[in-house]
Amino acid sequence: MATGTIPKSMLACQIVEFNKPYKIHSIPTPSPESLGPNDLLVKVAVASLCHTDGMVLSGVFPASLPQTASHEGAGTVVGVGSAVGSAFRPGDRVMCGLPTNRCGECVSCKGPEDRRQYCPNVKGHLGVTLDGAFAEYVVCDGRETSIVPEKVSFETAAPLACAGSTVYRGIVEAGLQAGQWVGIVGSGGGLGHLGVQFAKAKGLRVVGVDARDEGLTLTREVGADLAVDARKGKKQVVEEVQKVTGGEGCHAVVNVSDAPGAAALACAICRMHAKMIQIAQPDEVSVPFHELVFRGVKIEGSLICSKQQASDMLKTVAEHNISVKTNPFHGLEEIPDLVELAHSGHMQGKGIVIIDEEAIRREKEQGIKLV
Repeated sequence: MATGTIPKSMLACQIVEFNKPYKIHSIPTPSPESLGPNDLLVKVAVASLCHTDGMVLSGVFPASLPQTASHEGAGTVVGVGSAVGSAFRPGDRVMCGLPTNRCGECVSCKGPEDRRQYCPNVKGHLGVTLDGAFAEYVVCDGRETSIVPEKVSFETAAPLACAGSTVYRGIVEAGLQAGQWVGIVGSGGGLGHLGVQFAKAKGLRVVGVDARDEGLTLTREVGADLAVDARKGKKQVVEEVQKVTGGEGCHAVVNVSDAPGAAALACAICRMHAKMIQIAQPDEVSVPFHELVFRGVKIEGSLICSKQQASDMLKTVAEHNISVKTNPFHGLEEIPDLVELAHSGHMQGKGIVIIDEEAIRREKEQGIKLV
């Protein structure tokens, strides 16, 4: 089922060759008739750039070229597959899910709901191994996609699809209680500044660590109890953290920085027997053995949210007025400028591309205070 007139062709920003600039050109629009049973056809309102996009562009993941970039998209449903039923209807505002066609049979799919995103037999992931959201239309899996609350804007929802979803799960996996201390290494970046706000929404006290002036400023702006400059060196960072945590360190630390030494620093600011959640994806994660052997620090990796966790995250965003620091660009043609800003090291928060200006205008005309 589809609604409205869907053009035969659309503008898209694609990887056509690894380690080369994106190509912005016209390609065929996915047709409603070609949708799989659980697919949604979404008219993209906003898409955003993620650190992982650079990894995809460099060939880290098995993308089949040409491939449309961006795994962070939000927009309006314009077509639904035959098995979607009443879960989604044309006109619904959605945050696109990344996994597509999980197998439903593996240990992850049959295990707890909060592990289903780990399915090793998934067909692919939006913008990573399948066409993504840097286009006027995108196809996503309705079983992984979430309704966007009325109060949450497309400009906020798009970056939440990965950046928000990833760090929210990290905070959840830390397993802390209100009043305890959580550290976030890389707190002033796209994931980190959201992690600070999610942690505060859960009643946690937050230590933010960053190595950029822009990142430290943003860390303070979003409410961290302490912002520490990683450029001071590990010894002084640990001292500053222990000073505010009763000499113990954080009850858990979430590492969203792939800088050399970031994982080791994250463990160093943990208290004895604490947990370090590793989210960043460097080639290797290196930690001194004494953190594990003599201090009992445990390291746990974490991916994106499950479908239920993503819905919980969106509810948290709406209820706690969590804001995404965005750097908006207008139209797919401006993506080269966005990439340049992202690579400059001076960007605060997330870079987003507004693709459907009409959808943004309609949001603002509702008279609802949006986050």
